Amino acid sequence: MSSATTSKRGLDVRYRTIDLVTIATLGVAFGVIFWGWGKLYEPLSGLAIFSFPPSSGLLAGVWLMAGVVGGLIVRKPGAAFATEFLAAAVSTFIVGGTQWGFSVFASGFWQGLGAELTFLLFFYKRSGVVVAALTGLAAATFASVYEWNAYWVDWDWDYKLAYLGFFGISGIVVAGLGGFYLVQALAKAGVLDAFPVGREQVDAALVD
Repeated sequence: MSSATTSKRGLDVRYRTIDLVTIATLGVAFGVIFWGWGKLYEPLSGLAIFSFPPSSGLLAGVWLMAGVVGGLIVRKPGAAFATEFLAAAVSTFIVGGTQWGFSVFASGFWQGLGAELTFLLFFYKRSGVVVAALTGLAAATFASVYEWNAYWVDWDWDYKLAYLGFFGISGIVVAGLGGFYLVQALAKAGVLDAFPVGREQVDAALVD
């Protein structure tokens, strides 16, 4: 079914085997990345450049990429949330886990929900760079509000809002723009031909 036909018929909620396999693969791959980034987080956040505590939010965008990438590739309801939540779960169960324990499940839930709601806002039919940036921002916003109440309860509002700002910037740049260009690179490499973004690359090449 062409993407054009799908668009005319409304939301495509039918999951193919390759959709599920891709979500699972991305979830595991990003879970490993999340786990590794968690190990680097403590020494990096202790650097002088992050002496203003809320600025550590700049390091958080990496943990939002799974939902952005999963949603941009699969473009079906639930894909962004499932990819983000699965990646968070995988990072918890890798040997040694993370320093945040099972609270990572809650982080994955809120991060995935923020990404999912953004794709829903556009009925899963828009996947450009602006939508990707907004998805990263929404995931960061949901995650920040969760962390205000989970990790940063003692912070005053000026610190909390500053953290939201830094987290949002990281969400837009690292998760949103980074996720968008990662998906574009994968599509140009020909590994996403089974998905709309891959077919769009083929169509663009034919026009050129």
